[in-house]
Amino acid sequence: MRMTEFFIRNIWLIILLPALGTVFLHFFGRRIGEPLAGWIASSMIGGSFLIGLIAAIPLFQGGAEPQVVRVFDWIPALGATVEFLWDPLAALMVLVVAGVGAVIHVYAIGYMRGDDRFGRFFVYLNLFATSMLILVLANNFAVLFVGWELVGLCSYLLISFWYVRPSAAAAGKKAFIVNRIGDFGFLIGLMIIFATFGTLSYTTVLDDPGKLLGAGAATAVGLLLLVGATGKSAQLPLYVWLPDAMEGPTPVSALIHAATMVTAGVFMIARTSAIYALSDTASIVVATIGALTAFFAATIAMAQSDIKRVLAYSTISQLGYMFLGVGSAAYVAGVFHLMTHAFFKALLFLGAGAVIHAMSDEQNIFKMGGLWSKMKTTGITMVIATLAISGIPPFAGFWSKDEILGTVFNRGGWWIVLWAIGLITAGLTAFYMTRWFVLTFLGEPRWEEGVHPHEAPKVMTIPLMVLAVLATVGGLINTPFRAGLEHFLEPSFEGVGLAGEPGG
Repeated sequence: MRMTEFFIRNIWLIILLPALGTVFLHFFGRRIGEPLAGWIASSMIGGSFLIGLIAAIPLFQGGAEPQVVRVFDWIPALGATVEFLWDPLAALMVLVVAGVGAVIHVYAIGYMRGDDRFGRFFVYLNLFATSMLILVLANNFAVLFVGWELVGLCSYLLISFWYVRPSAAAAGKKAFIVNRIGDFGFLIGLMIIFATFGTLSYTTVLDDPGKLLGAGAATAVGLLLLVGATGKSAQLPLYVWLPDAMEGPTPVSALIHAATMVTAGVFMIARTSAIYALSDTASIVVATIGALTAFFAATIAMAQSDIKRVLAYSTISQLGYMFLGVGSAAYVAGVFHLMTHAFFKALLFLGAGAVIHAMSDEQNIFKMGGLWSKMKTTGITMVIATLAISGIPPFAGFWSKDEILGTVFNRGGWWIVLWAIGLITAGLTAFYMTRWFVLTFLGEPRWEEGVHPHEAPKVMTIPLMVLAVLATVGGLINTPFRAGLEHFLEPSFEGVGLAGEPGG
């Protein structure tokens, strides 16, 4: 118990470990070389996961109060201090970011083997994880914004990691610029919050925003925050950077799509749920953008031939489901889908990376086929991931997607239109993911001459197995029979009307 209390009082250690890994590898990564640099980076983010797990024990047991850990005063004029909030929502996000991030780090040791900039890659990977952990642990909008911007910087560094390719350099710049557009709206929203409350502290702003924020102002703030979220989480109309982000190494794609950057917008809306609860208009816009993006991206995914671009558009589509969830006040369902999506999307990208690795960098699924017999472990894990994202019971995606659609349906009225869009999109998802799997693993081989497919090394397949287990059973923590996550996250949404709950 003493260890638990120590880690809660010093929750900043979760951020410090990967930050130390970043600094250490920046100076010594090249000298250490591979694979040790990769293992050091992996142990740092793995340590963050363990600290988060231990610190979350009182929250798992129930009844524990959210804790605010103050580190130092930063900008007194803005009422901005460097302080971190440890509550169920922060704990869940830390476990997802650090847990899935650690698995991706280990996989990257095998994937990046032989790369000239092996050490530099893990510098950026640790920095990416550090940035996201700052974002999810922040207890005020100023610290959140620091993490928000650092995540954007890291995406630029990693998407354009192989910058000698003109397409990679262009993709990195595109991601950076598009996100600046979104961040402009986000920043204006923060200015209105500061002008209204005189502080950027969550404690003051989010405990009872209705005291100072009228419905009109809440709508304005909610829509401006949404502009930032559409950039980070690749929703209409700012989705255009994410498909091009495939130019980065595959572990980067997995980290961006599963554990870090694109989930930031969903998390931010969930964290500011008290503001959205004051404005039906802002909430409806969030849900509508989510539903339309989910459908739009799914239709594009059906026509893709690149093994990673199919998954990129599927990410945009699944993020649309999360926006539909949080926009319909199903905040727990939206965060639940964020978690299950992290499991199966990381698995899909890492599996795609194993295929690309085995096929001598070929990414066209029409030039694959017949890989099941050559890559049995990867193939089995991809079956699980495909079933999970398609919403087939009892895999993880079924429970979270079903909860979102069920909540939207129960709201009745014109929400039925959004429910229908979500339901149709679920069918499209099953279609394009089945197409993706069949063209890649089944049928006759369509390989180019000189290609000799082979199973990936254990350092790459073991992470696939870990994620496959999570994609299989991860949804069981929140089912109609046992709403464990619902009860766990309740303190983070206390006082906010939740759809499907009394008074919601």
